[in-house]
Amino acid sequence: MENSNTIPEPESNELDSANPMRGLAMINTCTLLGVDASPVVVEVHLANGLPAFSTVGLPEATVKESKDRVRGAILNSGFEFPAKRITVNLSPADLPKSGSRFDLPIAIGILVASGQVPTSKLKGLELVGELALDGQLRGVAGILPTVLSCKKRNRELILPEQNQTEAALVDGWQSLRAKHLLDVCGYLIGQAELDGCSYDSSARTRIAYPDMSDVKGQQHAKRALEVCASGGHSILMYGPPGTGKSMLASRIPGILPDLSNLEALETAAIQSVAAGKFEHASWTQRPFRSPHHSASSVALVGGGSNPRPGEISQAHNGILFLDEITEFSRSALEQLREPLESGRVNIARASMSVEYPADFQLVAACNPCKCGLLGDGTNRCQCSASSIENYRAKLSGPMLDRIDMHIPLQRVDVKTLQRTNNDREDSQTIRQRVTKARDTQIQRQGKLNSKLSASELDEICRLDKDQLRFLENVCEKLHMSARAYHRILKLSRTIADMDEEQNISKTHLAEAIAYRGLDRS
Repeated sequence: MENSNTIPEPESNELDSANPMRGLAMINTCTLLGVDASPVVVEVHLANGLPAFSTVGLPEATVKESKDRVRGAILNSGFEFPAKRITVNLSPADLPKSGSRFDLPIAIGILVASGQVPTSKLKGLELVGELALDGQLRGVAGILPTVLSCKKRNRELILPEQNQTEAALVDGWQSLRAKHLLDVCGYLIGQAELDGCSYDSSARTRIAYPDMSDVKGQQHAKRALEVCASGGHSILMYGPPGTGKSMLASRIPGILPDLSNLEALETAAIQSVAAGKFEHASWTQRPFRSPHHSASSVALVGGGSNPRPGEISQAHNGILFLDEITEFSRSALEQLREPLESGRVNIARASMSVEYPADFQLVAACNPCKCGLLGDGTNRCQCSASSIENYRAKLSGPMLDRIDMHIPLQRVDVKTLQRTNNDREDSQTIRQRVTKARDTQIQRQGKLNSKLSASELDEICRLDKDQLRFLENVCEKLHMSARAYHRILKLSRTIADMDEEQNISKTHLAEAIAYRGLDRS
């Protein structure tokens, strides 16, 4: 195919001096392993014999199919595809390779090995990108971890122009963007320059989350959500249908402060690996994930033959909302127990073990019984005691024990719903208080109260003798576990921070205990 943008082949003596190892080329690239990018060398060898193309080094199907995309891109860009025995080795050979990101380095490797492109600029350079049959470069997943990896190794990166916005988020490092295979070849030959990656920061906008001022009544629940947001605590809301559980949960992101730069990069890296892209316009806002109750264990936790992050990792530094939590499969919920404690999830497969961050804030909602009418004040519930017990048993004791707050919701009377006064607080006002409480915790201990260890609680949540006796009596009467005891201390510390008090008072303890409703049922 004749191409008007074809690059003249350099003189043979220049090629020989630039590429003394004719028939062999080594191109730097990387592969995704969790949320990290591991270096990979694409070794291309051309040998005499019947024309063939083989790829080795644990390539998955997408990588094996690259030979057809690479052949079409090279021919349609005006280059010669060598009629030789082509062997592509992806080193290290024991590391699984996946995705279409290897198209560009393989194509450049073939052109270098066949003497059509020199090697002088390849040192200290990495290449990633998918090739269309006409030579156009298409975006690939996981660019943010790739750029961070190149920055750590001090290597320049050439990537598709579609990925430039994501690449430009890494401060202090400039990557190069290209639209076509010819652009990359022109840069390597020295006939053209590539532009750096950039983005328009003025285009950044905020997601318009529902406002807390829309909620009428439920003052107790709104106070609980503010405590939940201020300390990063997990929360379970339970009550009859129509009491506003989902409505309240959808408004939690609006009262949370924006992500810090480090948190935003961590979260964006996960989104880049999981979905191949993320919303740059609102990338500093905390994620809000709300999977359907039919979601499988793999969908929630992550997995697959080539492990991908699940919902809990995509909610990293944000909210995971499980509506109708008792309708989720028992096995799926039980797999959330370890991530709730550690903030990470390890997915082990025969070929690899991948660890993903999963420091999420759990928000859950459910009905009090199968029919949902228990406690609605009308005595319409016909569920037997055993039926209620079986329904609640869907959420195991160990799982329930790991949820900091259990908040009952009652129906809102019609008179409250008919009020039109506008004295209800909006999300912006609450967010300012939440941000102030969080700043207090970060300055004091470098983390939120929900992340305090047992040893740190002894130092930061000191109680006097009267308070200790009071808490001891409550725990003995309600048969609370050690985990529940620690969670009451963390909640008390958060409430004290919200009140700008240096020490925890008995009032703070009493309010924290009131938020453990299911411990008393």
